[in-house]
Amino acid sequence: MATLWDDLDSLVNSPSSFSVQNGERGTVKPTATFDAKEDAVALRKAIEGLGTTEKTLIDILTHRSSAQRQLICDAYQEATGRTLVEDLKGDTNGDFEDLLVALVTPPATYDCHEVMRAMKGCGTKDSILIEIFASRSNEQIKALTEVYLTETEKKLTFDLKTEVSGDFSTALLLLAEGKRDESTTVDSEKAKEDAKTLYDAGEKKWGTDESKFIEVLCHRSVPQLRQTLVEYKNISGKSLQQSIEGEMSGELEELLVAVVKCVKSVPAYFAERLYESMKGGGTDESTLNRIMVSRSEIDLLDIRAEFKKLYSYSLHSAIESDLSGELGECVKAICGGDD
Repeated sequence: MATLWDDLDSLVNSPSSFSVQNGERGTVKPTATFDAKEDAVALRKAIEGLGTTEKTLIDILTHRSSAQRQLICDAYQEATGRTLVEDLKGDTNGDFEDLLVALVTPPATYDCHEVMRAMKGCGTKDSILIEIFASRSNEQIKALTEVYLTETEKKLTFDLKTEVSGDFSTALLLLAEGKRDESTTVDSEKAKEDAKTLYDAGEKKWGTDESKFIEVLCHRSVPQLRQTLVEYKNISGKSLQQSIEGEMSGELEELLVAVVKCVKSVPAYFAERLYESMKGGGTDESTLNRIMVSRSEIDLLDIRAEFKKLYSYSLHSAIESDLSGELGECVKAICGGDD
């Protein structure tokens, strides 16, 4: 893995998923011959018939864009007086149910519900918060915080404050504001200056000044940070990721490393997360579901390409050997082709 994250040569000019428009590099596209009422009728038959016809649910929900699925939800409610989410929950179960519900939930609402799930119950699931806030654009973060406000009548940052603490809290709350600089111009002098600040705050001194890392990594634009990573390597001989891993620990380390990885390549970050969700004995279905659904219309084609490059086998074949039954079929349908 080190080789991927240490390659900075082509970094500065490579495209970034933070600026990708929906649909460009996704596996799920809008279907051209779309009829929401017809789809709603077919889903109703599949759900209300004797034994749910999972194949129909999968075929329809994985071959419509998120916007089209919302129109199907409206048509379904109009026809039945019930919401499609309620009926899917009543008729399917486990991880397959979670995946179908995720597919019919608007992206910002789904992100918001995952953040809520991370904060619910005993102990906060930091890895979910880290993944979402490190990888989402300002626009996506603002959209999810608006849903949070509508559903809870509270500000997300206010509730997050009660869940997390210390430097991790400071960094996470900055990211949750969705105010990262979006400028596309790079100030090379500023990048050198920031790189030196980070070097002085970490490698060069006894003990680490975490606040300097948080300040730079949570505020600067993606293009600016890419240049800063190059300058940092020039000064210290190490990559910034290596320095963070050597200097810090716990959730703050995990968050800042995730930010650095996403600055370099969001698709590679998610390819690695997908690999981690499937390796070893058990599968982390909720992480797998979340990434597959939330990236399906953004950059899942790029994630597939990065996965193949990193692990020498395709994401499709990894899913095939890891998941079975309806869940496996549904995740493979979202994945699209084999590489």
